[in-house]
Amino acid sequence: MLGADVSWPQCPRGMGIPERRTLGRPMPLPTAQYVVLGLTNGPGFTANPCLADQVRWVRERHLLAAAYAVVSLPDAAALAEHGRDGPYDGTSPLGAHANAGYQQALANVVTMRRAGLASPVVWVDVEPVPDFEWSADPIRNAAVVEGALRGYRDAGYRVGIYSTPALWAGVVGDFAPGLPEWRAAGETSRAEARARCGDDWSIQGGPAVLAQWVADERDQDLTCPGTSRQLARWFAQ
Repeated sequence: MLGADVSWPQCPRGMGIPERRTLGRPMPLPTAQYVVLGLTNGPGFTANPCLADQVRWVRERHLLAAAYAVVSLPDAAALAEHGRDGPYDGTSPLGAHANAGYQQALANVVTMRRAGLASPVVWVDVEPVPDFEWSADPIRNAAVVEGALRGYRDAGYRVGIYSTPALWAGVVGDFAPGLPEWRAAGETSRAEARARCGDDWSIQGGPAVLAQWVADERDQDLTCPGTSRQLARWFAQ
């Protein structure tokens, strides 16, 4: 099955935070049977400014839908606000970072529910975030990601990972929770995206569910072998 993903770049031009002004990029092609919708305007604690409109666009076309969200390193203000608020020991640096990741997830759940987006899963996007860089310590970064994963789970959602092997390792090192994977192939081709469903492209030890490639300013996706038999695990109508 073919699908697509959209987020803040597809919002009308000029919206969003200063570092991530929206771009008015095209919405998915008519061949898309599902759309994965981004919850953030780039980093954590920033909401996609036109998510509700994108949800309506998907619903009007009777497409399947799911959600994804970028996770990012909390800054000093976010740590001060959220570092002690969560299931981890906020008196330790790693616990504070994990709590901030947890609160990023809960904030995104609020965004998703307010926009009326139903999804059985939240794909957690782990990659470098320009202007909101990760630390040089993969253990600290992994604590943020672990906290975010727990936050979505505690809110009742299945979780998966969006990344590439190199991007993942560059952020969190050898952290390997073994979750389902949505694998990115960049500006390549449908054939390359399909090849990334193979074992050689494992990100953190989990099974391949989706693969993405970029063409004509659109993020396009395909289901990896076996996914189409389990659509209810990954998409909502």
